[in-house]
Amino acid sequence: MNFHVLTLFPEMIENGMNTSITGRAITKGLLTLEAVNIRDYAFNKHQKVDDYTYGGGAGMLMQAEPVYLAYEAIAKRTAKRPRVVYLTPQGQVFNQAMAREMAQEEDLVFLCGHYEGIDERVLEEIVTDYVSIGDYVLTGGELPAMVMMDSISRMVPGVLNNQESGETESFAGNLLEYPQYSRPEEWHGKKVPEVLMSGHHANIEKWRREQSVYRTAKRRPDLLKKADLTNKEWNYVRQLRKQWKEEEEQTK
Repeated sequence: MNFHVLTLFPEMIENGMNTSITGRAITKGLLTLEAVNIRDYAFNKHQKVDDYTYGGGAGMLMQAEPVYLAYEAIAKRTAKRPRVVYLTPQGQVFNQAMAREMAQEEDLVFLCGHYEGIDERVLEEIVTDYVSIGDYVLTGGELPAMVMMDSISRMVPGVLNNQESGETESFAGNLLEYPQYSRPEEWHGKKVPEVLMSGHHANIEKWRREQSVYRTAKRRPDLLKKADLTNKEWNYVRQLRKQWKEEEEQTK
């Protein structure tokens, strides 16, 4: 199993993983660990990788290009486009079945966000799995990545000895956060939604709310039971469910 971690803090990953069971497995060659510093792919002397978000809001957002280039470097070295896990509270909650399934991969890439997250466009470009370790927010994806790698490692043959068993601001109002975008205005042919550049704050808030409802219905429908939705929003959710059901039936 080869772990590749895209991070702003590679030393955090290396210090955490090169200990205990995972550390022994790395020493034995059962696991490999590559912590890639996203800042190495920034095109400025200060290695700055964040910028302000379109549409306003607190905090900074990690830009698309450094993340994309860091992933492309991994893809080139491995001669494939490996599976990418983005650690986010908006993802499917991690469990043992997922650990067992992911342990079958030869290479796994973990993408660790920071600040207010990562530009949506690069997520659309490279991410294959959105995964959460629970309904709470951390300062970055490094700890969740290490949680997942630790759990997945235990499913890799030889990592555990005979005495050890391998089987033993999102969510505000119970809605997932809306997509966010940063500079440049257009990246890989994908443009920032016009509403976010309109300066019309009421329309921006309306769009963000609709996107939050859409994402929650799509990715975490279990949260909707506790969400405070209007009748209009419930009708929107029912329309989405009907649409997705029809699309699913058409693919069968």
